[in-house]
Amino acid sequence: MRRELLAELNVARRERRAAVLVSSLDGQVQRLVTPDTLASDALAEQIDAALRAGKSILVEHEGESFFLTVQVPPVRLVVIGAVHISQALAPMARLAGFDMVIIDPRTAFATPERFPDVQVIAEWPETVLPPMKIDRYTAICCFTHDPKIDDPALEQALRAECFYIGALGSRKTHGKRVERLLAKGFAEADLTRIRAPIGLDIGAITPTEIAVSVLGEIILALRKKPLRTEVRP
Repeated sequence: MRRELLAELNVARRERRAAVLVSSLDGQVQRLVTPDTLASDALAEQIDAALRAGKSILVEHEGESFFLTVQVPPVRLVVIGAVHISQALAPMARLAGFDMVIIDPRTAFATPERFPDVQVIAEWPETVLPPMKIDRYTAICCFTHDPKIDDPALEQALRAECFYIGALGSRKTHGKRVERLLAKGFAEADLTRIRAPIGLDIGAITPTEIAVSVLGEIILALRKKPLRTEVRP
């Protein structure tokens, strides 16, 4: 690998940016592709698929073979609210490979005893999230039902273009939430990115079932694959 490409890869890794090193098997071609330059690349479709999967692959293009070395940041799951759903979600998220953090200023809920294997931060989201530098490889789930806690987190998530933003609550509750965020200057198009009611529609009732539906929706958003019912024959 050329030294300048290695330097660019290292910078991307430090800054939590995705990048793909494209290398022809004959050694004649080597270039770095980022999401910003993806659209103009001849292998855009294959690179996009590799980025979604998060895996390095060998591809063919016009009779030539190329190896795509994929570098994507570790996916973070930030949960607002140390509630029962969060307790059920924590072990599932760990099994799925997500680095999960729980934020809740209510110290009676945000305790290590209730979440022994998860980082719990008993602070307000508007204080914690900016230093965390949430980004396009971050999922945000809001579970508190309290606008004073959830709304600031949603504002941060929308500005950071998190790949998944979900909030607990009925359609009526979400309607009021949308009104508050519109008053803060967000456009309606921005607010359509919030998944509410949160989770896939599997008829979930219990905290564990809701956690399953939420994790499924996060994975769906990460991989960007349509549901089977959305795929046309």
